[in-house]
Amino acid sequence: MSPLSEKLRTPADSTLAQSVLSVRDVRISDQAHGREIVHGVSFDLTPGRTVGIVGESGSGKTLTCRAALGILPAHFEVTGGAIELDGRDITGLSAAEWTGLRGSTISAVFQDPASYLNPSIRVGAQVAEVIRVKKKVGRREARGQTIELLHAVHLRDPELVYGQYTYELSGGMLQRVLIAAAIAAGPRVLIADEATTALDVTVQAEILDLLADLRDRTGLALVVVSHDLAVVAQLCDEVLVLRQGEVVEQGPTHEVLHRPRHEYTRLLIAEHEQYGLDRFLTPEEDL
Repeated sequence: MSPLSEKLRTPADSTLAQSVLSVRDVRISDQAHGREIVHGVSFDLTPGRTVGIVGESGSGKTLTCRAALGILPAHFEVTGGAIELDGRDITGLSAAEWTGLRGSTISAVFQDPASYLNPSIRVGAQVAEVIRVKKKVGRREARGQTIELLHAVHLRDPELVYGQYTYELSGGMLQRVLIAAAIAAGPRVLIADEATTALDVTVQAEILDLLADLRDRTGLALVVVSHDLAVVAQLCDEVLVLRQGEVVEQGPTHEVLHRPRHEYTRLLIAEHEQYGLDRFLTPEEDL
């Protein structure tokens, strides 16, 4: 096992059946307009497993994940249910407590990596700063760990990449740097919110393979938010289908995609079949 895998590896096998993220009947309201936006979302996520959340824009996918990260927009609040992270109720945490958890226990990768990286600072220094702050190590140790991380996310010549700026890297390379920063402090849960949407098909497949590799090697638990059912079919063990803030269908990915019960799920599948969704589905007779 590599040093990085050792650092990121979840605790002993006896804990593998325990949920690292538990979302129970979570309701989110827009307090400014007095209306509930998310109506009772529930799921459990264990180490090494992946939950997918799909649905149209405005269905509540990102709000649900932001609630789990403690970064809901102004005027939005969790008004029902509970969220537990590593067995701890996180719905009432202070800002300081959230700062301690974010990055080290739960982390996230979003759609546009350039928006989350400072163009005036070398990308390696930005990843190293996460390590210095979260792990309380010196500059030399942080640099060494960063180069190891850049190698782990399959960037060629990580020492060269360490010293480059955002404008010198492609979109796929920037997303890999952002993933490196997200896993730098060894979180147990990683939320990928439309993390491959802006990438071309080839690079998207590489990023999905990278996420699967990190999950399989380290026991990282993933929440994958996507409007693309092919992404869900390729990566997720369980899927939730959201529409207008409500879970209309939920279950093992192969069951939901092969035998959808809700009309909206069937509509989503029909829309994606023209893009070759069937290439990612396990034949029913093999289930």
